[in-house]
Amino acid sequence: MVLIRIQTLPATDPAAQQQAAGYKRRCSMTNIFVSPGKYMQGKEALKEAGNHIRSLGAKAMVIGGRHGLQAVHKPLTAGCRKAGVEIFEQLFNGECCDSEINRLTQAALHHNADVIIGAGGGKALDTAKVTAWRRNLPVVIIPTIAATDAPCSACAIVYTPDGVVEKIESSSKNPELVLVDSTIIAKAPERLLVSGMGDALATWFEAEACSLTRAPNCVGGTCTEAALMIAQTCYENLLEYGLDAVAACKVDAVTPALEKIIEANILLSGLGFESGGLAAAHSIHDGLTALEETHSYYHGEKVAFGTITQVILQDAGADMLDEVIDFCMSIGLPTTLAHLGLADCDRQKLMPVGEKACAKGTFMANMPFPVTPDAVVDAMLTADAIGKAAVI
Repeated sequence: MVLIRIQTLPATDPAAQQQAAGYKRRCSMTNIFVSPGKYMQGKEALKEAGNHIRSLGAKAMVIGGRHGLQAVHKPLTAGCRKAGVEIFEQLFNGECCDSEINRLTQAALHHNADVIIGAGGGKALDTAKVTAWRRNLPVVIIPTIAATDAPCSACAIVYTPDGVVEKIESSSKNPELVLVDSTIIAKAPERLLVSGMGDALATWFEAEACSLTRAPNCVGGTCTEAALMIAQTCYENLLEYGLDAVAACKVDAVTPALEKIIEANILLSGLGFESGGLAAAHSIHDGLTALEETHSYYHGEKVAFGTITQVILQDAGADMLDEVIDFCMSIGLPTTLAHLGLADCDRQKLMPVGEKACAKGTFMANMPFPVTPDAVVDAMLTADAIGKAAVI
């Protein structure tokens, strides 16, 4: 059992009293656990896709970018043909925005599609999800990379045509089927797999924090024991199999370790974050996006540094901090600000990160104690100093 020591405030502290009132308010919330209808994963799993898709519809529109469509075309077409499912492809134009979603919604209507399939990375999959929801159709998600935990979720980030986050759309149901072909994932660049591990690394710490205060999870309920145990297993599997999985991915090999990490990145982290809840690590990620220097780094890379920062904020102890930093170093996740393009960054430069991370309505409110922008900056600078010392 992984134990995290959470720093708390004295009961006489006004902030603690306010927090306690919030805790009592949230305690009446119902525990909610959500998941996709079916999750399939394995080597050449796409060969089995046809019959599972046939249970959802007979005419499928496949949405994906060039690489995504190319990766799934042969096995998906063959499997669907064998099962009697007609498919047609629609090229995703690169941005999950309303104009693109509207175009694809009209295409689905024009071709009488009765099931939507998304193939590729995050934005293509989110576009497929929203297209399906707007047409009230079932959706099948086929990730071709294991870089985030979004495939299983019932939410999607919608951007402006220029790539600025505009809103988050959600559905009352998760994807009907998430189908992961490990052979395809193994062929993707290992940096994407590592980024997925950075995203998954936060799952246990954030779910545990939310569970302590019964903060709301991503579907408006509170964390079940099942979600908490899934999040813990996600963390444990990362530590045990992460390095071996990276080695396998480098040579496009599907091994038991790689299978464990694909499942951790996509399924365990997906269930853990959505049903467990988010906290400081993802808020710090969002704060880091305020600095242009970080824009070329992947979501999971920024979340990993946010996780180290959260561990410091929580005063979780030297052993836990060493464990997290050692893991990040072993697989190539950021452990210093320089690793995120922020070399020689000072307090003034980082203050917008702290302010954005602690703004009203962010996941920082789910922490078991009040967190200020100054505290975030202090923790980030400390993480950077520890990371530098570890490299030396």
